[in-house]
Amino acid sequence: MFPRVSVGVSLKMYFGHADARRWFERVAELAAHPALVDGRVECFVIPSYLQVLPALDTFAGTRVVVGAQDVATEDSGAFTGEVSAAELAEVGVRVAEVGHAERRRLFGETEEVVGAKTAAALRNGIAPVLCIGETERADAATAASATIAQLRSALADAPAGRVLVAYEPVWAIGAPEPAPVEHIAEVARALRGELDALPGREGSLVIYGGSAGPGLLTELGDAVDGLFLGRFAHDPAALADVLDEAAALADRREEAIA
Repeated sequence: MFPRVSVGVSLKMYFGHADARRWFERVAELAAHPALVDGRVECFVIPSYLQVLPALDTFAGTRVVVGAQDVATEDSGAFTGEVSAAELAEVGVRVAEVGHAERRRLFGETEEVVGAKTAAALRNGIAPVLCIGETERADAATAASATIAQLRSALADAPAGRVLVAYEPVWAIGAPEPAPVEHIAEVARALRGELDALPGREGSLVIYGGSAGPGLLTELGDAVDGLFLGRFAHDPAALADVLDEAAALADRREEAIA
């Protein structure tokens, strides 16, 4: 049974090795949260490549999922500096960030590259955290159209498997405030409808990133399936607050089904 709600954290390149290990230890204490223990809520942590193995060690025996910030388009070969989804899966990585706005902007990743990385993750049993979002601020209908096009492109040639679609309007990443709740809700529901219509995507979720922090998931309610956190989660207490919100959302969904 797949989790009803997902909360993820990307550490980007903010922490050094020792700081990351200390953060892992503090977050591991949150793994006793009842909603994580019983599987209603998923929590995933995406550190730097060098921090993946100590993260796996720290979270061993818990339900906290460890991810990677990128994957290569190929599974092996002469690709200096790349890390394959095959190797990541081998050591225990279960999710991988694909197509983040910084990868697109700073490293020139095209829709074709994002599609190839999405396929690489899925064929190796890794759920892509597929980052999509409009680059310029626009009305919700325009944003929904742009993000659905990105979703279709990324999944066009990808094998079946679970996908975590992280809606991150580029103009909101790193901003003091997230996008307006009504905007997020309309775009996320459009993405949810598109995702639900695709075969072979059981357990897939739509989560929101882009200056997401405590309180936002409560405001969004059923419009999203969770949050993708950045710097707000550097404080484990803030992450704990979001996990409480996620548990409340999961409870409401269970009550609605009952």
